[in-house]
Amino acid sequence: MARILCIAGAQMGPTQRDDSREHTLGRMLALLEQAAAAGARLVVFPELAFTTFFPRWLYEDEAALLAQFERAMPNPQVQKLFDRARALRVGFYVGYAELTADGRRFNSAVLVSPEGGILGTYRKVHLPGSIEPRPSDRFQQLEKRYFAYGDLGFPAFRAPASLGSAIMGMLICNDRRWPEAWRVLGLQGVELVCVGYNSAAYDPNGGSTEDAGLRTFHSQLVAQANAYMNATWAVAVAKAGEEDGSGLIGGSCIVDPDGRIVAEARSLADEVIMAECDLDQCRQGKQKMFNFAAHRRPQHYGPITGQTGVIEPSATPAAAE
Repeated sequence: MARILCIAGAQMGPTQRDDSREHTLGRMLALLEQAAAAGARLVVFPELAFTTFFPRWLYEDEAALLAQFERAMPNPQVQKLFDRARALRVGFYVGYAELTADGRRFNSAVLVSPEGGILGTYRKVHLPGSIEPRPSDRFQQLEKRYFAYGDLGFPAFRAPASLGSAIMGMLICNDRRWPEAWRVLGLQGVELVCVGYNSAAYDPNGGSTEDAGLRTFHSQLVAQANAYMNATWAVAVAKAGEEDGSGLIGGSCIVDPDGRIVAEARSLADEVIMAECDLDQCRQGKQKMFNFAAHRRPQHYGPITGQTGVIEPSATPAAAE
């Protein structure tokens, strides 16, 4: 019997620095209501969904920086989202800035069941950008300054029957560009990967070789390729549009285990995309092409975990001549 799970991606348009938390939460609640009315059992929100993408700014006022963070999840400022989702019997994934009790800061996400319980927490591992700002640039990418590297690894979680008993995993933004992250989830039998992102519509590290079109293509490419190579559904959801003059790509999409986009956003605004996802469709890839038990040869994969930077081979004698 097929395990069909109706999934929604809740793409969000821009959130400006001056937007109130109440205003932003109201938009999220409207997206949740729209998705639930259409039959969704799981709604995926973007990275840092409750705030603007604040790492583009240099904060010299510690209080202003910490105002972007959540000290607990849920908390009184976001409780309405949890309460309404539970009343609608809809689960969700949402990204946020996490401030721990001991003062550590992470770029995090939680996965919440339709019954209202937190199934798991994930902390972003692959932080882009820099610690120090670039003096000549108006917009920065300071995730390394504001967040610690995630310390929870890449855990998968078994969802309850209300979410098809799916094996689920989470990634955040830049994580989706690193196949190692997907493969660790794949090695846990993952059937659905939820990804929220806030990706710049320009090269955030400087230069002019990347534009919104190329970055949107790359965003969808990695979701498609890694979904296929791990025989999993993937839901990648953006915060998009112009935030205080800084562009974010859209391209939110739902990808099947064969790497095909089955639903895709058409705007840079608040928009719900949906798909009926047959979790058992993952079996074809997991039992054949990507049957890991039969075909993986980890004894040859040492450099993947043993080094970070590139080590080039020495010149051969012929090349030296």
